This record gives sequence, structure tokens and C-alpha cells, in this order.
Amino acid sequence: MTRWKCVCAYDGGGFSGWQSQPAGDSIQDAIESRLAAIFKVPVRVHGSGRTDAGVHAFGQVFHFDADWKHGPVRLAAALAQRLPKTIQIVSARKASSDFHARFAAKGKIYRYELFLGDPDPFTRPYCWSLPPPLDVRAMVSASRILVGRHDFAAFAALRGNEPEEGADTVRTLRRLDVRARGRRIRIEAEADGFLYKMVRSLAGALVSVGQGKLGDADIRGYLASGVRTAGVQTAPAQGLFLVKVLYR
Repeated sequence: MTRWKCVCAYDGGGFSGWQSQPAGDSIQDAIESRLAAIFKVPVRVHGSGRTDAGVHAFGQVFHFDADWKHGPVRLAAALAQRLPKTIQIVSARKASSDFHARFAAKGKIYRYELFLGDPDPFTRPYCWSLPPPLDVRAMVSASRILVGRHDFAAFAALRGNEPEEGADTVRTLRRLDVRARGRRIRIEAEADGFLYKMVRSLAGALVSVGQGKLGDADIRGYLASGVRTAGVQTAPAQGLFLVKVLYR
């Protein structure tokens, strides 16, 4: 058996997320169904992590084990056939037997897209549209507070509004960039790992800062408290993209 490492991109708008669901309507379900058709047996896919319903990806990574003797290019082509058009196989290659898409990952990069005003129909499904203005300088100032190694429990959720009791909620946020170009504002985050809904919570908090609802002192207070409150809103899923999974 050969271990295969694949990178895929997808529009998450029509799926229930990455992880397999009983209804079979996830990205993982679609890929596993295609692999089963190729190999005539069930093939389990292991992803680098979950993305929520409605979240998109440029560079989700997954691996699986299977016998294939025709090379990676033909494997990628075979896998791409009959997949939904909203899923693209970017690459496929052989990996070492100890490679694991999730456990070998050393970090991830996510991007969140904001749009001020009414976006066109081709932009609307992939952003959070907000009434102008947003104070981008204030958002940049608040983002600097969040960079570093912290307990991000106040900016995470697990099934409810708070992280699971006893969960490890310390992460190293390597960078949190806020850039504006015209009516578009992009937030990009890189960390050694992210908690459930952490990026959407960071984006929501920064938007609240830009709207004047929160200030630097509030962000520091939330970070220090380690408690999720209603003061931290969760940004809508459709503006979030998994850009890249980082490995050595």
C-alpha cells in the first residue's frame, strides 16, 4: 500500500463541511465516494482538519492509503473525474508511510474576506458584506494584541459558546494581518493551530473594533479572561478560506 498526499480546493457553500456526515453531503464524503469508485473498495481519507459548513479552501490537505501503479498525475486525473465541479484536486504525490495530514501539520494559514457595502453577485457568496465605514487602523492595532502565544479560549467555541472544559486552548498566533484595498478588507491569520471557530471569532472581534463597539482594552480583557462572552461575535462562514497547511 502506498500513502498518497493530496491537496484540494473547494467552494464550501454547498457542503456540510469537510468532515464526513451521515447524510453524505460533506467534501470528505464526495472524495471518498470517488476513491471507492476507482479502487472498488472503501478508502478512508484523513484530512488536515475540519472546515465548517460554508467555509472554503484553496489548500486543504488529505492523505489515504491505496495501491496505484500509474503515477501521481494519473491518480489526480482519475480522482478529479466525476467529482463535483466545486471540488478541485490540486495535486497528488507519494508520501512517506509515517506522514499524516493532520498530525504532521506545523501550522495553517486562513484568510477572511470583508466587503464594505453591497458586493456584486460574484463576490457576495465569498465575503461578509458590512455597511461602511470600518476603522482599519483600529483593527490593525487590536490585531497586534492578539499575536503571540496565548490562551485563546475567549475566541473559540466547541458545539456551544465555550470551549470544552479541560481542553488545551493555548495556541501561537504567528501573525494576524489586516489589509484594506478599496472596499475590500482582508484578514489573514497564521498559527501553529486553530481552535474551533477561532478565525471567525477573531475576524468578528476585529470587525467590532472597526465599528467602534470594542477597543484595545476589551480585546486585552477577553484574551486575559479565557472566557467566551457575547462580546465576541462569530463572523459568517462564507468569508473564510483555508489558504495553506504548513509542513516541514
